[in-house]
This record gives sequence, structure tokens and C-alpha cells, in this order.
Amino acid sequence: MRAFKAFFLSRLLREKILLTAFAALGALMWLSNFSGRAKKAYATAHRTTLDLNEQQQWLSNRAAIEAAAVKAVKDLDPSRTFDDTRLVGELSGLARDNNLKFSNDTPRSEQSGQFAIHTVQFNLPKADWEGLKKFYSQLAQRSPYIGIDQFSLAADLGNPAQLNASLRVSSVEIVR
Repeated sequence: MRAFKAFFLSRLLREKILLTAFAALGALMWLSNFSGRAKKAYATAHRTTLDLNEQQQWLSNRAAIEAAAVKAVKDLDPSRTFDDTRLVGELSGLARDNNLKFSNDTPRSEQSGQFAIHTVQFNLPKADWEGLKKFYSQLAQRSPYIGIDQFSLAADLGNPAQLNASLRVSSVEIVR
């Protein structure tokens, strides 16, 4: 340390100022980096605390959640649930009934225990507003067996009086 002090004191004033500026700049860069890492560590710890609190709420309400699930299953009529093929058929029928053109992607299915969730992306290009409203209201009547997860609506570029609708629709099926 004495060697650094002797070196520093033996320099001209402008060199002392320049060395002090370099040391201050280095310290500032180190503090900036340290504060960024400290913020990330705090954010991670805070997020983990929130996740743990949420998990604790789910665990403490486990009995009520399981009871609600059993009640919901009892209220569902297995004959009214939709598999992936029936879901696409139902959506196609609703679109045809309302004179809407449609296209759809291949349905995806996820099974968990006694339930299977089937999801399909359904597009209604160049549709009129009245037909879309009727389609939506008829689809809403099939709840809780069919539901809209995502819906987007945009005016058609060629004819702003027509609409392009895109829906991600899911259905629940009771698997026996």
C-alpha cells in the first residue's frame, strides 16, 4: 500500500486527477454491475416468495378444491362432453348454420386423470357481424362443455365491412 501511496504522491497534479478519475470510473462500473446483480437476486427471491405463498394457499385449500372438483364432475353429463372429432364437427356445424366460411387446425388433446381437454384453432374469414354474433351465442350455450380460450377479431383488408375472426376453442371430455 505504501508503494501505491508513494507512486501517487510522486505524480503531477494532472496525473493525480486522471488516476483518481480512472479509479472513480472503475468503482462506478463495479457498483453499477453489483446493483444490477443485487436487483436480479432480490427479484428472484421475491418471485420465489410469492410462488411459495401461492403454493401454500393451494395446499391449504386442497380439501375444498378436491370437493369442488368432485361436485363439478357430478354435475357434468358425460354424454354432452366432446372429444376432439366431435368438437370440430360441432364448430363446423355452427359455422355452416350461420353461413360462415371456416378453417381449422388439427385438434390437440391433453389427458389428465378422468378428464381430457381438446383444443382447436378455428378461423372464420370474411364473416359478417350478425353471423358472428349468432355463432358466438350458440357456442356460449354449450358451456361448460365448450369454451373460447382466445378470440381475435379484425376487419378484412379487402372489405372492411367483413370481419376475420380467429378463435382457440377448448372442450372437456370425461374419460372413463
